[in-house]
Amino acid sequence: MTSERYPVVLVHGWKSGPEIWKDLAGKLEDESIPYWNFSFTGMEKSEPVAIAVALRDYIRDTRRRLGYYDYIDIVCHSTGSFIVRYMLEVIDGVSREEKVRSFIGIGPASNGSSMAELFNDPVHGPEVLRNLEGVFVPRKYKPEEDLIVQGLRPGSPENMEIRASGTRDDIMYRVIVSSNEECCPVFFPPFSGRTWVFGEDGSWDTTFRGDGVVAHVDSFIPGAGADIIPKDRERFGSGPFRYCHIMLPKNKEVIERIMEYLTDPDTEPEFFC
Repeated sequence: MTSERYPVVLVHGWKSGPEIWKDLAGKLEDESIPYWNFSFTGMEKSEPVAIAVALRDYIRDTRRRLGYYDYIDIVCHSTGSFIVRYMLEVIDGVSREEKVRSFIGIGPASNGSSMAELFNDPVHGPEVLRNLEGVFVPRKYKPEEDLIVQGLRPGSPENMEIRASGTRDDIMYRVIVSSNEECCPVFFPPFSGRTWVFGEDGSWDTTFRGDGVVAHVDSFIPGAGADIIPKDRERFGSGPFRYCHIMLPKNKEVIERIMEYLTDPDTEPEFFC
């Protein structure tokens, strides 16, 4: 695979914004890698499909403005990964007009989100939302009114479309996730360091194999290369909370891995899903 450095499209997650990429943007600038920072902060009442269309239009408009029509790389976080997959695999899956070299998902909700389902659960949902108020969700938050969250539920029509379309063989998929192997409660205090998982049979469980918000089973994409951090236990010990979902785009170990993939696409992942 070519080691040429292509523009990078940055796609933030739910209730986040383009400023989350500040630290990564600095590293990209150091390596003279251009980046296009997509924002959907003004589309909070939109469905994921509409945001995916807006992302496609943003990329097309930026290409025309810059006169650039070659390959791009896409780095995305959380819900942004779901949006990107819908754009690439459903909207552009047949025509493949978008020339994309790599998809790099950080704590991605690649297969829908157990958390989105949990928000709507009549038994566990109310308590979970109370625990997350002011931390991950707004106060007095009503998930039933959030079209993005509804689209992220594992059984949503959007998720079924992504599953039916499957991944593209012309794109390199990479997934970077974190894990709380130390079982440290400070990792993500609202859930004592654990992550909720929604089973295919409709059951609920919690695991340390997740980032507090997104479990590994929600992130892994069949055939994608994957890395689980921390790889350096000393880094984890000096600040476990830096490895939770909210902090991943700013995590130094994550940024280092992203830069390795962008500057040398032949970099081998830890394993393949």
